[in-house]
Amino acid sequence: MADPLALERLTLEPLTAEAFAPFGSVIQADPAAMRLINGGTTERYHALAEAEAYGEDARVILNIFRGAPRAFPYALTMMERHPLGSQSFSPLTPRDWLVVVAPDEDGRPGRPRVFRACGDQGVNYRANVWHHPLMAVGAATDFLVVDRTGAGNNLEEFFYDTPFLIAEP
Repeated sequence: MADPLALERLTLEPLTAEAFAPFGSVIQADPAAMRLINGGTTERYHALAEAEAYGEDARVILNIFRGAPRAFPYALTMMERHPLGSQSFSPLTPRDWLVVVAPDEDGRPGRPRVFRACGDQGVNYRANVWHHPLMAVGAATDFLVVDRTGAGNNLEEFFYDTPFLIAEP
């Protein structure tokens, strides 16, 4: 591993809809999206994100991913993206977690941004958005994941020549 003191440090940002908008949607109970259903006994937070699935035989599927906690300081060495569909992550426990995304720069990820997500926030990465794999903090965490399955290669990975450093969550 590279010397952590020599790596460019990434600053954690709070996860907000505005800051995350270039990469997708924040999934969180938003009072503006709420309507009562089931005879007034259920609050529905409507259309918080849209799943994308492109290509032959493409389907949207639901999964549970169990993320092992990362150790910090963490050297961020790679990013991935899914060109044929969106991918959303919503924690099933009220535990903070990290969301790492990067703008596309001529087919490769640029400088990453790191968001601290609260346990009641999920994200929906739009198709083809560079992001780091699931990053649980402190303990193993289960996530409900909405994803695409079907024909075609829906995974592209990129490895940085020089890692970035996330000093602590």
